[in-house]
Amino acid sequence: MDLPVIVGVDGSESSLQAVDWAADEAALRGVPLHLVYASLWERYEQTVFPTAPGRTEQLLNDVLVVAAAKRARQRVPGTEVTTEVVPEGPVPVLRRAARKASVLVIGSRGRGGAVELLSGSVCLSVAGRADGVVVVVRGDHDNRSGPLSRGRRVVVGVPDEPADSAAVRFAFREAARRCVPLEAVWAWDVPAEEATDHAPFTGAPARVHRRRAVEALESGLRAPTEERPGVEVCRRVVEGPARAALLGASADAALLVVGARHPHGRFGPQIGRVTHAVLHHAACPVAVVPERG
Repeated sequence: MDLPVIVGVDGSESSLQAVDWAADEAALRGVPLHLVYASLWERYEQTVFPTAPGRTEQLLNDVLVVAAAKRARQRVPGTEVTTEVVPEGPVPVLRRAARKASVLVIGSRGRGGAVELLSGSVCLSVAGRADGVVVVVRGDHDNRSGPLSRGRRVVVGVPDEPADSAAVRFAFREAARRCVPLEAVWAWDVPAEEATDHAPFTGAPARVHRRRAVEALESGLRAPTEERPGVEVCRRVVEGPARAALLGASADAALLVVGARHPHGRFGPQIGRVTHAVLHHAACPVAVVPERG
């Protein structure tokens, strides 16, 4: 059975934008849409107002979740829409949801206040630890207006070890699904220990590393290109920081795809600097795809 698109909601404008994007994505994939509200507020209320248990949960269902579901049904009539309210913190709930979703969709900001929210820290924690694909809806109205927004291309940041990259394969599938071109971006730089200002060697390290970058990019794209020959692929090899190249490419993209290996440090998940930067500053929705190994 095809997995649903799952979207986290909290009543904020950002989460409603995520609902719109997720509804379009569910319709595009032909799968159900499932809305999840995760909050500890019910537990707080039962402690402060023990004589009136359950009132907040009913309010959340009636006002927030039901309103979001109605919005989704109006946007994509005919798509199955279900809802769920979970009295638990959003990070563990959304991480579990990602395992059961074709994609998990969340907004980039929460609504503030006492209620648990889909804030930047929650966004980073979910994207940094989820076992499934997480799409963080960002950008201006045109870029986030849905998976088919104006035929804009899909952009993928090709990792340093591109062979069998889950992010690259996902990007090819999404470009094919949307019938749009795919832009594959590889960023490179000359290591500091190899750089030299000595005139006879000026430019030599750059040429060597650029050639290696081109070869590695071609190698990483060979298998997915053969699997999906109908996808138009634009290859971009850029000298400089990867985050700058990807943020620039996101300006007129429908979706930016990056991979994440989710290394864990002593104090919790550590996502890479590139993923961190695009989740905070990209001009379009960002799909974070877990890489294996």
